[in-house]
Amino acid sequence: MTKDNPTLAPATLVAIDIAKYRHEVLIEVPGRARRRRLTVLSTKAEYDRLIEALAAYGGSVLIGFEATGDYHRGLAYRLLSAGFELRLVSSVALARTREALHNGWDKNDPKDAQVILHMLRIGATQRYVDPLAAGINDLQELSNTHAAISKAKTETWHRILTHYLPLYFPEIARFAGNSRSDWFFALLERFPTPGSITALERESFIQAAWPLVGSLVSKARLLNDVYETARSSTALPVAEESAAITMFRMVLAQARSLIHQRKQIEELAHAMLVNHGDYQLLRKIPGIGPIHALTILAEAGDLRRFGHHRQFLKYCGLDLATRKSGTFRGRTKLSKYGNARLREALWRAAQVAARQRDNSFRDKLGRYTERDRHDADLRRKAMTALTAKMARVVHAVIKGGAEYRPFFERPVPGGRTSPC
Repeated sequence: MTKDNPTLAPATLVAIDIAKYRHEVLIEVPGRARRRRLTVLSTKAEYDRLIEALAAYGGSVLIGFEATGDYHRGLAYRLLSAGFELRLVSSVALARTREALHNGWDKNDPKDAQVILHMLRIGATQRYVDPLAAGINDLQELSNTHAAISKAKTETWHRILTHYLPLYFPEIARFAGNSRSDWFFALLERFPTPGSITALERESFIQAAWPLVGSLVSKARLLNDVYETARSSTALPVAEESAAITMFRMVLAQARSLIHQRKQIEELAHAMLVNHGDYQLLRKIPGIGPIHALTILAEAGDLRRFGHHRQFLKYCGLDLATRKSGTFRGRTKLSKYGNARLREALWRAAQVAARQRDNSFRDKLGRYTERDRHDADLRRKAMTALTAKMARVVHAVIKGGAEYRPFFERPVPGGRTSPC
């Protein structure tokens, strides 16, 4: 949150309700009782007209708006480039304030502009960080595209496992491995049914499938097992030339394409960030790989702007919140009012770190769950604590500019903290 300094000259307050094709603008000039309303279309000429109108007032101009999809990005960048100060209004805070001011839940664009102006006046806003101006636009696009491709790949993978394989080759699923196994999709694309395998002699099948499975260990034994599995399969007797198998192969080709696209993004991200100081520091933290580091840098920007790790925890939605009223006290749990993708990246990084051999995260998980190793609820709470620890470590490493030190928090006999 930001508060205006009362010692400075009052600024011209500008509230903008963002929409796809047109924006409602409400301007409050110090010393003038009447506010000015403008409707600005999403065109270059209209943006220029708004900038000229605001520049004509002189002095400081403070502009507040609510992010609406990505429709605010073009106007916000133009206003920021023109030298105006921008503030971001939380959608949740805007809705609650609108209900409190107007005693109702109904909304419209002019009313939202009035509420944004009120929130600007009381300082209930956040500092707006433009990704292009901050130099993280490319990172955000890489991160967003990687997330979209990963989601599509997972959906395709589940469709293959739950629909196509049970119909046309159910027994082959035990060789699947994981969703990154391109060799498995390549093998299925060439031999989608048991009949396409048993139509060949064993040696002919092994010779044809040998280059498809890559550099796996025990390739001969694997292909022999696949051949024996095909001979005893309970798959539907569908011809390889049928339209159904053509659709199956089309989905397999889509899965392979998504795997290659994701790998290409990962390589591009590493090439872009390999000399980035913050990226190098993040990669030394257990559990943080190239994509986790990319997501943290893309979603959080410069972590040095957070003065304390509690501010970063709140930004991630990892701060604790308790609902209390009178003598009633609810459960204390994560607020989750924060960046969901950043929170997910930290959660996954904590899970990876907890599975590694020797680090402070695995050590803390063991101490947290030593009371009952099989208690699922206790382990869930422990993973939440590890996620918060991951966020604190990420903030400390980047803000301090020092590499991660393992076991810095390990307790020693007597209740003290290890100095190592």
